[in-house]
Amino acid sequence: MALIWNRSVEWDSEDWRGRAACQEMEPDLFFPVGSTGPAVEQIQSAKQVCSLCEAKTECLEFALTSNQESGVWGGATEEERRRMRRIRLAQRRQAS
Repeated sequence: MALIWNRSVEWDSEDWRGRAACQEMEPDLFFPVGSTGPAVEQIQSAKQVCSLCEAKTECLEFALTSNQESGVWGGATEEERRRMRRIRLAQRRQAS
């Protein structure tokens, strides 16, 4: 039996990643440990980089579609992306 993989985002495309503002930055900035104390400042710094990024929308969509569980992606934290996924799921259920 062949595995069929349907995806709404072309993950293999380097297009948006090549335009990402974070590509020359230390990756640890985008993966804070925790959500309190020093991590709050780190999250804000990561979000500031994302706010200036022209690939922000594609990055966030990639993170949502591929279920990235950790880090700041497209200007959204782990908890913010979880909320976005719940909203999307509820909207799909209502549309069915």
